[in-house]
Amino acid sequence: MLAPASDVRVCLSPIDFRKSIDALALLVSGQLSADPLSGSMFVFFNRGMDKVKILRYDRHGFWLCYKRLARGRFVLPKLAVLSYVDLQLVLEGIDLSVRRLTVVQAKRVA
Repeated sequence: MLAPASDVRVCLSPIDFRKSIDALALLVSGQLSADPLSGSMFVFFNRGMDKVKILRYDRHGFWLCYKRLARGRFVLPKLAVLSYVDLQLVLEGIDLSVRRLTVVQAKRVA
């Protein structure tokens, strides 16, 4: 099972989805300037924004997760670093740029 990561990095430019683990690890070190062995999740989208690949290294080797939407498109997040919860929202098709809830500050408790 792929455990949640504290750091999720997104490649904001589309990639060729014929690339496999080794080529994606090279993209991580070159284009994202990160260590592919760090345990972070690295997220890649295709040009049509209907497919996503997630690369992650754990202590035994690389995980490569792939998702293809039956219809619709993913919304590319504006930030290159996300939280794991934000990644789950993006994978569900939720646009992170639309914030409908406001933070309410409690003034006094009981």
